[in-house]
Amino acid sequence: MIWLASLAILLPFLAAFGGMLFGPALGRLLGSPRRNGPALIACAPVAVSLVLSAIVAFVVWRDPGERTGSLAVIDTGSVPIRIGLQVDGLSAVVALMVCCVALAVQVYSVAYMDGDRRYSSYAAFISLFTAAMLLVVLAGDLIVLYVGWEVMGICSYFLIGHHWEERANSRAAVKAFLVTRLGDVGFLIGIIVLGLGARTFEIHGVLARVWTMPGSTLTAAALLLLAGVAGKSAQFPLHTWLPDAMAGPTPISALIHAATMVAAGVYVVARLYGVFVAAPGALAVLGVIAVVSMVGAALAALAQDDLKRVLAYSTISQLAVMAAALAVGARSAAIFHLLAHGAFKALLFLAAGCVIATTGSTLLAKHGGLRRGMPITFWSMTAGFAALAGVPPFSGWFSKDSVIEAAQHAALHGHETTEAGWFAYAPLTSDGPAASPAVPLTGPSPSGLPHDLAVMGGRPPFSDHIVGRVDIPPGGLSTSVASVDLPSGVAWLVYLGLLLTVALTAAYAMRAWLMTFFGEPRGTYEIREPSKFMSWTVAALAVPAAILGFFGLGASELRPHAGPALLGIALLIIGGGAVYLLWNRDPASDPAVALGPVRRVFARGFYLDELYAMAIVRPVQALARGVVLFDRRGVDAAVVGAGRGARRLGGLLRIPQNGNPQTYLTGLLAGVVVITALVVIFR
Repeated sequence: MIWLASLAILLPFLAAFGGMLFGPALGRLLGSPRRNGPALIACAPVAVSLVLSAIVAFVVWRDPGERTGSLAVIDTGSVPIRIGLQVDGLSAVVALMVCCVALAVQVYSVAYMDGDRRYSSYAAFISLFTAAMLLVVLAGDLIVLYVGWEVMGICSYFLIGHHWEERANSRAAVKAFLVTRLGDVGFLIGIIVLGLGARTFEIHGVLARVWTMPGSTLTAAALLLLAGVAGKSAQFPLHTWLPDAMAGPTPISALIHAATMVAAGVYVVARLYGVFVAAPGALAVLGVIAVVSMVGAALAALAQDDLKRVLAYSTISQLAVMAAALAVGARSAAIFHLLAHGAFKALLFLAAGCVIATTGSTLLAKHGGLRRGMPITFWSMTAGFAALAGVPPFSGWFSKDSVIEAAQHAALHGHETTEAGWFAYAPLTSDGPAASPAVPLTGPSPSGLPHDLAVMGGRPPFSDHIVGRVDIPPGGLSTSVASVDLPSGVAWLVYLGLLLTVALTAAYAMRAWLMTFFGEPRGTYEIREPSKFMSWTVAALAVPAAILGFFGLGASELRPHAGPALLGIALLIIGGGAVYLLWNRDPASDPAVALGPVRRVFARGFYLDELYAMAIVRPVQALARGVVLFDRRGVDAAVVGAGRGARRLGGLLRIPQNGNPQTYLTGLLAGVVVITALVVIFR
């Protein structure tokens, strides 16, 4: 099993180097523009990785449990680093999603980037990006996870700035790199704090020792990790890089938004959930961040003129929905929404690429009336918008409903949620081992089984950690119980924020859908489907976006329930219906004009970039100018002055040492005369 997971990571990694070194040469050898070397090297290994990850996911589904393997152990003198992988239900299903999105992006890019002279490096960086994402998902050690985390960051920098000759692209790439690095500083320190506190960097080892660590250590580590989560997952206040990153090629936007680049933060919280459960203060902070991000980003999406920026703010909002699910203890719901979001957001971005390729513009004001000439793109993007808005029975409806129900339960009835599912977690309670002092978590149980198996009726654990225990009768269903100590005020804030976000999401999805495909055409372009590589890739992604939600019916906490489902549908109708009524009055106008003067505030993202420029960027630039001035007039002046003084002194000393023998002889005779005179006079 581990060697299959290793191959799934290794193949895209080798494809990256192969594409860089041999892609152009192989392209000249094959000749065909659709089978050129870089495309073949990029697509074939990812396709094999997809097959391998599907096999891994199937095996874990049939036989749940954790598989680990180590390639090497690095002795650091204190806490060793194990270079190894860990495969369980969570990592297996997310790795499958990563490979699906990566393959779709690679195939789509063959046509979308046709004629691009740097396609070889573009495809190679996507392959390296894919390998890094898989490493984050499958890593068994926090340091190994961090390596993949940082490789993703540098790949995003190169891919966002692919067309670096345009100033906007290069600035967006630099901004994304710097903002995410700011969060990564805290993330790395958090990993170190956690590893030193647990005396191991292995993920299952850290989670097994959570309840032996001081609460202050856990809280500090969790808050530091949240800094990296906020940066990578584009959550407030480090979210401003993501909308600007839309300057990159559209397939890259799909890769960053749909796979685990921006979802990596949510994934890490889910992976280390035992740490956050033991640090309720960090969960409360996560809940507040989620509410600000989901509502603020949804309002910003409602006022955007650029189709890609609408989807970018949508991603920030939907990631916040996942974070909100984690804050209220609904881990399975968070991962379920992560998978559904990966499907419909990849679909939406690649469908947007088809629209942009046809119209030549990302502006909604230049779209319109596209549904008749682009039926594949229209129906596929309709499925994507429906899943995004939560229209039943599309995937987003199932996943959002499970999050809303969990938030409602946390607000009304407390915070204990019971979860199941093959990608769920092992038994976990907030009481930890102290709740059952007579039954330790290590050593044999009375039945002869290890306790982490005995408490689950002898079945292997679903997940990567055991930080507590619950009693389950032998042969009973293995469940995952997460009791989170979330303040009631935060729980209500999360619940109400989710309800408002549902209505706002329906509103901006309806607006983008109507302005793109309905009304009269607003340009002189020919309305037709782009390349089959692009349109059929989009059509293929519409399938999981439409039906993925039905796969959650096997878990009770992921099934729709009447109350939350009806409430969500009512909010959906209110949000979408209001926008439709505004648009129907004048299909040529933008429904966002009804926002009035606040539209500009929403469109500019509440002026956070301007605020950061005033409070951080300009003071830092002023300080830098002061340092340069001090260096020039102080340090440099002292160094230059010392040099000039030495030269002047040297000039004086050069006078008697000019290399002229006559001067030397004259000086010698003068000296003899002076000495003789002195002897005669003072004798």
